[in-house]
Amino acid sequence: MTRRKVVFGIYNADGSFFGELRYSLSKVIGKGSCSLCDLTHGWNPFGKRQWKTRCKFSELDIQLIHRDEATESQLRAAGGLPSFITESEEGWIKILNADQIKEFKGQPSELILRLEDSFHKK
Repeated sequence: MTRRKVVFGIYNADGSFFGELRYSLSKVIGKGSCSLCDLTHGWNPFGKRQWKTRCKFSELDIQLIHRDEATESQLRAAGGLPSFITESEEGWIKILNADQIKEFKGQPSELILRLEDSFHKK
């Protein structure tokens, strides 16, 4: 069985209880948001069904982590958050940046196709 390539999506939010609460409050009052959070979860704490279904059938192993769960080297490679990164022989490399992720608002399947396509071009 072939191993799937691992891709990390890093949320622009912290994963702790207070981090989640802070993010929710910021989003409600319009002071902040995370386009990756919106794509994968929206207001559903269990995640959007469309996102989870599409990930299940992806050729990639998409791992989602919060910024406080990422290593320093992952955060350096990601730059601005949210971001998608993967590990290469040279270390962590960015696949999609925050502006690119925003382009896929409401289109999780298209985002995953874009991630998959990024590996076919190499």
